[in-house]
Amino acid sequence: MDKSFDLKGKRIFVAGHRGMVGSALVRRLASEDCEIVTVARSELDLLDQGGVRRWMEDRRPDAVIMAAAKVGGIMANDSYPVDFLYENLVVQTNVIEAAFRSEVQKLLFLGSSCIYPKLAPQPIPEDALLTGPLEPTNEWYAVAKIAGLKLCQAYRRQYGVNYISAMPTNLYGPGDNFDLGSSHVIPALMRKAHEAKRTGQQTLQVWGSGRPMREFLHVDDAADAFVWLLKTYADDGHVNVGSGEDVTIAELASTVVSVVGAAASIAFDPTKPDGTPRKLMDVSRLFATGWRPAYSLRRGLDQTYAWFLEHVEGGDIRLGPG
Repeated sequence: MDKSFDLKGKRIFVAGHRGMVGSALVRRLASEDCEIVTVARSELDLLDQGGVRRWMEDRRPDAVIMAAAKVGGIMANDSYPVDFLYENLVVQTNVIEAAFRSEVQKLLFLGSSCIYPKLAPQPIPEDALLTGPLEPTNEWYAVAKIAGLKLCQAYRRQYGVNYISAMPTNLYGPGDNFDLGSSHVIPALMRKAHEAKRTGQQTLQVWGSGRPMREFLHVDDAADAFVWLLKTYADDGHVNVGSGEDVTIAELASTVVSVVGAAASIAFDPTKPDGTPRKLMDVSRLFATGWRPAYSLRRGLDQTYAWFLEHVEGGDIRLGPG
């Protein structure tokens, strides 16, 4: 199979273009000589199989990037297991099947690092998939993403189509969810630090010991990697997408406080859970293709806080996920 896929003049459908990843993909594709195709949820419900088939047949994109997903934190995953398993299974299956029916030339399915076993080796290689039990708090979402990855492989093997999958690490950046009730660690820390700065608060409470290590990738770097893979990658195996570097939660909190300019000292609450001691992706498969991230963590956090000040504090958007 020819690995190169020239985007020039192609119609690229970004499913989930309103989300953090989807909107970053639209920004990134704007610099390519291609036509970006999107559809609002009010116009097309991706849970509607017949509607998705008709829409895809009518628009006939040359390529599809599957960035649409129902996402949420630990509490949401634990509280609504049916929603996270059923909705993600149905949406991704509808899009992938309709793409095949409409003879889409290439499809990129986006998953998540949570597909890997809870006790996977570190850094996590792609072949760790299905070698052990999943993290129970998000297994419903993980099972759906594993099914999507395997469905792409199944279509490849049965029909010889060019469907590939990428599994990103923890992403952050413009368009993130800064609602403290449902946000991930970077936007939650950033919002807490901002509130501490605004109110003159002296102490910033952070869950756990601060010792766990996590990897982060700016969403614009992720979008760049996805477009790179769309253009250059055509193999059966899925690809981890990450920075290849990790930091402790303590180091992350300190950097966020510095970026925000808060005077608060950081206090860790060891009575709260730490989660997995370390979670780092093995990105050697991706880096071997020649791709590298552009953002350092500090630069990425600076840019994200500037976006937060303009769009969230500025009142342009609500705080919850879009």
